[in-house]
Amino acid sequence: MESQTGLKLEVAGLTDVGCKRTNNEDSLGYDLASQVFVVCDGMGGMAAGEVASSTAVHKLIQSFGEMATSPVAESLTIEERLYYAIAAANQEVCALARANHDLRGMGTTLVAACLDGRKIVIGNVGDSRAYFLRDGGCVQITLDHSYLAEQIRNGVMTEDDAEASPLQSLITRAIGTTDSVEPDLFSAELEAGDIVLLTTDGLTRYADANAIARLIFGQANLQQACQALIDAAKVQGAVDNVTCVLLHFSEGDSGAYSI
Repeated sequence: MESQTGLKLEVAGLTDVGCKRTNNEDSLGYDLASQVFVVCDGMGGMAAGEVASSTAVHKLIQSFGEMATSPVAESLTIEERLYYAIAAANQEVCALARANHDLRGMGTTLVAACLDGRKIVIGNVGDSRAYFLRDGGCVQITLDHSYLAEQIRNGVMTEDDAEASPLQSLITRAIGTTDSVEPDLFSAELEAGDIVLLTTDGLTRYADANAIARLIFGQANLQQACQALIDAAKVQGAVDNVTCVLLHFSEGDSGAYSI
């Protein structure tokens, strides 16, 4: 489709249960009309993780879209709309957990992207990530809200020590675990050829930025690129669910390729 960027926007998304899990607690979603895209990785006993992630995806997309047509929409920046949509998702997951004993303690990571002109805004809570790919290179946009990542940033632990740690899944912020949550927000100006990846740690524990770039740029289209990313994680054991959403911006006639 012709996005609000004036660029052609192509979207693809895939999720896979992985090699060890019996259920998929990841969720993805997007709304091409309001141009918001989100990936979540749920946690909790029984089916609670699935409930948390799917609820957060639905509520974020719904809230972000509603704000576009609300009377106060013109007074909100795109960053504020995403911030409030993430807050709404957090409140919805919290409310469900309080209302249902079987869902107590559930939560989810979240990484989302939205568009305003040629600006893309990324928001994240937890350790699901966004990557920005341009001219063959790939950089991580988001900062993980995890115990190990914070230990590395504080100089307490090396990356090698972190990779060997049993605390890979310990996150320090999540959607739905407290009454309020503080997302990090990032923005970038888009150019034709740019690709943005939203993904869960089921991929990133097996592929760094360089590997991600090789896998994506080596494919003929976005669907194949998503599958290549998931296959790379599964070849290495994929102990967790694996999910990715890819956005590609290019010059050309309007039209969308979405999976």
